[in-house]
Amino acid sequence: MGWKEAAEPVLTRMPAVQRPEGHVPFKRKLAWTAGILVLYFFLTNISLLGMQSGGANDLFGQFRAILAGSQGSILQVGIGPIVTASIVLQLLGGANLLGLDTNDPRDQVLYQGLQKLLVVVMVALTGLPMVFASGFLPAQPSLSIGGLQFGQTQVQLLMFLQIFAGGILLLYMDEVVSKWGVGSGIGLFIIAGVSQRLVAGFIQPAQGGFFYNWYMILTGRMEVGSVVSTDGLSTLLMTDGGMIIPLLTTLLIFGIVVYAESVRVEIPLSHARVKGARGRFPVKLIYASVLPMILVRALQANIQMLGQILNSQWAGMPTWLGQYTDGQAVGGFFYYLSPIYSPQDWMWWTGAVTQEAWQVLIRVSVDLTFMIVGGAIFAVFWVETTDMGPEATAQQIQNSGMQIPGFRQNVGVIEKVMERYIPQVTVIGGALVGLLAVWANMLGTIGSVTGTGLLLAVSITYKLYEEIAEEQMMEMHPMMRQMFGKE
Repeated sequence: MGWKEAAEPVLTRMPAVQRPEGHVPFKRKLAWTAGILVLYFFLTNISLLGMQSGGANDLFGQFRAILAGSQGSILQVGIGPIVTASIVLQLLGGANLLGLDTNDPRDQVLYQGLQKLLVVVMVALTGLPMVFASGFLPAQPSLSIGGLQFGQTQVQLLMFLQIFAGGILLLYMDEVVSKWGVGSGIGLFIIAGVSQRLVAGFIQPAQGGFFYNWYMILTGRMEVGSVVSTDGLSTLLMTDGGMIIPLLTTLLIFGIVVYAESVRVEIPLSHARVKGARGRFPVKLIYASVLPMILVRALQANIQMLGQILNSQWAGMPTWLGQYTDGQAVGGFFYYLSPIYSPQDWMWWTGAVTQEAWQVLIRVSVDLTFMIVGGAIFAVFWVETTDMGPEATAQQIQNSGMQIPGFRQNVGVIEKVMERYIPQVTVIGGALVGLLAVWANMLGTIGSVTGTGLLLAVSITYKLYEEIAEEQMMEMHPMMRQMFGKE
């Protein structure tokens, strides 16, 4: 008896959002999407009952812009467990350890059930140390609710149940958007979090906002000194001053992502039976999109979370493993594995970095290697598990009745043509996105949204725009739904 037969009774009974039986009107899709977005913002503003105010250390830290959610709220874990479960499944699927055929309807149900089960496990594993490990989410010593008195352990358990409920709720909110709305819930939550930080970075009425800082500079309330001096230029250019470099970086990321989305190799297609019916199959430069970057950064977030938990619980942790100040790694193994978040993390000549130059260079090199190699590897995994690889693409073209002019109408022949482009473009695109993310972090961005967060937000918004345009076209021309397989 294989694992599939043993697990089938559990996996097939995992609660799921029912798919619409027929066509969902575009306005209704927008209504579902907007409703889920409003619910998301509402939940991020509900604080955990029983948590002490102040003294909390966010385990996700600088990864919060990517992993969504909000520190100290019901959505404390964000999309971290969903992404971590996806990483585990991609690694198991890539090593062919699952033995599941995603083209088989029965195996599809098992795969989706296994993913949900893994998310539930990851929500519990992520939430437990946040509540029960010291220094992360401090619980009140006692709590009285409706005449009932709770001790500290009971308050911690109550906080964990709230976090667990929020993580599960986020899983099904994502499923509602994917089946009844436009785009995906994960993408929607990332856009919401990054946009919120980006807008705040421009207009927040306190020191740190772009327009506020320039108001202070122009009115002489912020000391700039001689503009041609090193101190004057640093004040104008860097994050804590005029933020010219973060502004340029933010604008460049927008431009580069939009341009990269338009760069493509177009493979000509013609219909085998309908004369004159032609089309093109686009292989974009960023073929796997920037979504694999979520997987890479989530892996880094889990590594850093492990380091913080070890530091808080292991009094005699060796210095070579990690040294921490104010919850941040400043030395040891976990320091070298921590990503570059801002210019202050690597510009050792400014005096903002306490580490030696060689230590900083090792950290930068590790981050670059991790993001470039990891981006390429996860892009390949993403393409294979989402049926975007040469074999799946060739089968889709064959099933649509199309063929490549000058080649026999054979799925094997089409697959060989696709193998000339898709694997190479996937690796190059994944590595390029990883390089862009590190570069943006090193120079800084408006609102400290991080380079990866900005890349994700721009790319997801661009794809959302394309999907909305496609939905509108199919709404105007119902026959198009059959061509796109949406009916």
